[in-house]
Amino acid sequence: MATTAATMAPPSTSTSSVLFLRRLPSPATRGLGGPLPPRAPRLRTARLQVSLTSDVSSSPDVAAEEAEHAPKIGRRVRVTAPLRVYHVVKAPDLDVQGLEGVIKQYVGVWKGKRITANFPFKVEFQVAVDAQPKPVKLFVHLREDEFEYID
Repeated sequence: MATTAATMAPPSTSTSSVLFLRRLPSPATRGLGGPLPPRAPRLRTARLQVSLTSDVSSSPDVAAEEAEHAPKIGRRVRVTAPLRVYHVVKAPDLDVQGLEGVIKQYVGVWKGKRITANFPFKVEFQVAVDAQPKPVKLFVHLREDEFEYID
C-alpha cells in the first residue's frame, strides 16, 4: 500500500500544518474481502485441576441412603399432591394428581456422591392422549410426600 504525502502551503500566520493522505487499495486489488486486520493476542488462562483425596462412595451415610431407597425402585405409586406439569409436548398443562406410575430411579445419590436433588424420585407414567394410538410415556421427578405406595 503506497502512501503519498501532500504539503499545504503555509498560511500567512506563523503556524504551519502538514496533511498526510493515505491511498486505499481498490477493491479489485484487495481480493474478496481484503486483508484481514491483525488479530489481538489471546489471553492464556490457567487450568485448575481438582482431585478428590478421599473416597466419597465409602462414606457410611451415603451407602446407607442408597440401601434405604433401593427397595423403593420398581414399586408402583399414585400421586396424591395437586401437581401440574408442562414439559409434555403432546399433553401440555397436564394434571398428574391421581395418576399411577412406577419409580424408576432415586437421584439423591449420583455416582456415589450425595447431591441436593429437590425431587429425588424419578417416576414413569403412561398417559393416554386423544390423538395418539399408544400411551405417551413421561417422567416426573417427585418428593416422597407427593405420592403414596400401591400394593
